Amino acid sequence: MRHGSIIESPNREAQTGTEDLRHILVVDDDPMVCMAIEVYLPRSNFRVTIAEGGEAGLRALEHEQFDLMIIDIFMPHMRGLESVRIFHERAPAVPLIAMSGYAFANLNSPAPNFLRMALELGAARCLRKPFTPHALLAAINDCLAEHRPQGELASAARLG
Repeated sequence: MRHGSIIESPNREAQTGTEDLRHILVVDDDPMVCMAIEVYLPRSNFRVTIAEGGEAGLRALEHEQFDLMIIDIFMPHMRGLESVRIFHERAPAVPLIAMSGYAFANLNSPAPNFLRMALELGAARCLRKPFTPHALLAAINDCLAEHRPQGELASAARLG
């Protein structure tokens, strides 16, 4: 995958018969993380767009609708938490999961809590890398349950 590219997961609609799969934007500069998510989420009936880096993620956000965003906190060309702030500002109604694998060399020093800061900037959930597929799916399902579109809330209220 070349830097700044956007990759759409294969469309599983024909395979599953489900026409409206939840669409997830994954923005990360780590190809291994992207590949793992791209393999796992379609198996759980999600449509995935992978954007390698912040600029590619912002381009994807301009051209498509997403149900959820998974954004790496530390990427080249975006200074730290700037990625969470920018993506949340561009799509405030779309829940955002911030992820970070940032580790501090000196564990005895008072280190900033970047995942907590991400929550303050608009992230709905945070994941510390490496995370398990189960933890990823749990965070996604929690976010989607909490951020259902208004139309879904109205129809759920009528059913209840």
